[in-house]
Amino acid sequence: MPGFSRFLAAILLSAGLAGPAAAQDTAAIASRVELHPIPSLTLSDAQFLTADAAGGTPVTVAGELRVAQGTGRLPVVVLMHGSGGIGPNIEMWSAQFTARGISTFAIDGFTGRGLVSTSSDQARLGRLNLILDIYRSLEILAKHPRVDPQKIVLVGFSRGGQAAFYASLARFHQMWNRSGIGFAAYVPFYADCATRYIDDLKPVAAPIRLIHGEADDYNPLRSCAAQAERLKANSVDIAVTTYPGAHHGFDTPLTDAAVVTPQSQTVRNCSIEERAPGQLINTATGAVFSYTDACVERGPQVGGHPQARAAAVAAVTEFVTGVVRK
Repeated sequence: MPGFSRFLAAILLSAGLAGPAAAQDTAAIASRVELHPIPSLTLSDAQFLTADAAGGTPVTVAGELRVAQGTGRLPVVVLMHGSGGIGPNIEMWSAQFTARGISTFAIDGFTGRGLVSTSSDQARLGRLNLILDIYRSLEILAKHPRVDPQKIVLVGFSRGGQAAFYASLARFHQMWNRSGIGFAAYVPFYADCATRYIDDLKPVAAPIRLIHGEADDYNPLRSCAAQAERLKANSVDIAVTTYPGAHHGFDTPLTDAAVVTPQSQTVRNCSIEERAPGQLINTATGAVFSYTDACVERGPQVGGHPQARAAAVAAVTEFVTGVVRK
């Protein structure tokens, strides 16, 4: 039925499902998808900072490994979500990396803990828990036959960006990382950098690339920019890339404008410092920090920014590809 064949081909071409375009589209499809249980702990920040594993509650979280098309051991990007759990930006970034032959491992640090979101009540989970989940994921990836353990990059967003930033600290690796490997680079998106930790100017030897919107009033740029300058003065390979007009969550692919989120908690006007191991102090009051402190506010803006999103996709995929192709 040659007529029907020509008719079908015309439909496929008009829909972008045949020919060269189709081959390009399928590059983002994983060759294999695996769901991995990740044995972890639920800890208070004080327990994390004092390496009190015995005081933690055992929990199993999960990770989705999407193996890119290719053979042998492949590079991997570990994706760590923010306070809203795994959202559309995680799916978008996974497709971007997979299309470049880089596998992804998306960690779900919430579902196994019975959480959907911590945006309106950040005290529901210690801020540093996700770092432990990240290190535990390395234990899985280090042994996986399709993973190149020397070419794993960590990318995190918001609460997960904070985790990605501070997961670089040599102190935390020494306390919690039992995988025998580390990350080739760290890429935190719109992280909260308001807390100063003991030895926080001593990360492991890997590049750090902070990504931030200049209009972010959830986790303002100023605290990350200041910490980056301190690290640069300590000869750390760190850089900050900023995008004018971009708010928190600017990389989401489902919205093109920011909106006020009335119930979301922000520590944008807090200054927190670990003055003794495990003791996080509100520097304005001299007391132990709490999410009931006056500096904790609500109502930051969150939403997409098409130009910043496109620029970040180009810049970050280029950086990560350069790191893992060395």
